[in-house]
Amino acid sequence: MEASPSPQQSNVTSYGATTVAIITVEVVAGMWINAFIVCVLCIAWVKKKILNSNEKILLLLGCSRFCYLCIAWVYKFLSFIYPNYLYVHTILQLAVFFEAFFNHCHLWFSASLCSFYCIKIANFRNRSFIYLKVKIDRIVPWLLLGSGILALAVGIVAYDIADKPHCNSNSTGRGNFGTANIKMDKHFFPSFFLA
Repeated sequence: MEASPSPQQSNVTSYGATTVAIITVEVVAGMWINAFIVCVLCIAWVKKKILNSNEKILLLLGCSRFCYLCIAWVYKFLSFIYPNYLYVHTILQLAVFFEAFFNHCHLWFSASLCSFYCIKIANFRNRSFIYLKVKIDRIVPWLLLGSGILALAVGIVAYDIADKPHCNSNSTGRGNFGTANIKMDKHFFPSFFLA
């Protein structure tokens, strides 16, 4: 008679193993590229003792993207190979928090980089645009700080959403579908609003 697998063992299907292998190859490639960018920028920082505004944005973008890929890979690995570990109270909440935080960090930093280059290369003669073009190097650190604070707020909201149960046990009964949907919308509205 076969012994049943313990809850600690993995229950891996061929689909799960193939998916994890493909995700691992993609994540390793993305992490290598971002680590290369961060290393080149850090070497330039050590040599020059200062970073330009675009280099600051690229450095933070590379770091946040690297961390996002790490967290996303760990989450996918656990969800396919060891799904029972995601039911431990704080592991799922922390994974959701860090994934939301780093995802929104790299989105905001990418938007900052696009805005920076748009302001630098555009040739508008508007007075406020010329003011922005002159002062952009002083604005970038505050823009990056604001981006980090907004990403932290989204991460906190994501942690809060992951910490709450979304459906009660009676939500599948007759006439309760609208109630369950309203509760879900109420939980997700702050996240969508901040995003």
